[in-house]
Amino acid sequence: MLAGAFMLPLAAQKWAKNFDFVNECICGMSLVGKNKLYGYVDKEGNIVLPLEYNEGLTFNEGYSAVRKGEKWAFLDSTGKFITEFVYIDVLGFSEGKAPAKKTSGWGYVDTLGKEIIAFQYTNARKFTEGLAAVSNKGKEFWGYINRHGDVIIPFTLDFADSFDENGEARVVKRGQMMWINKVGDKVRD
Repeated sequence: MLAGAFMLPLAAQKWAKNFDFVNECICGMSLVGKNKLYGYVDKEGNIVLPLEYNEGLTFNEGYSAVRKGEKWAFLDSTGKFITEFVYIDVLGFSEGKAPAKKTSGWGYVDTLGKEIIAFQYTNARKFTEGLAAVSNKGKEFWGYINRHGDVIIPFTLDFADSFDENGEARVVKRGQMMWINKVGDKVRD
């Protein structure tokens, strides 16, 4: 097995040798690569999406993204594209939404490919625990928005990370690192 590839069941070993890179099978598809081009195969190694992309993400929540040239597009687990190749950068889906970047900034796309939260942020993280950390333009401070794009925790943070399963997030405020809860209160250093 090639370096960087995940271990596959022995039955998959035969077809996996046809590629330089084989990622784990998620949603019935694996990201594969050969000669610096990427695509997706099903669990039997049949090509679902041809190896013609410059980069690809692992499936999450039944969706992924690929880059062709300088632009990204999202697709579902059947290999059907839900967006055009219009994004400068993307992250994977979480809680039914994916951060994506256009020239105007970062925003969010839903699983239907609709742009649901305005592309107005200088940076964005995935949704966790119903909130996403985003940084505003101009002052470059971080805050948190909900699934509708409403600001829940104001843009007063120097840095903000995603919330964990305990409902806490690591942030930096005025140079001090701490953990906050989902209403922005400090819970620990």
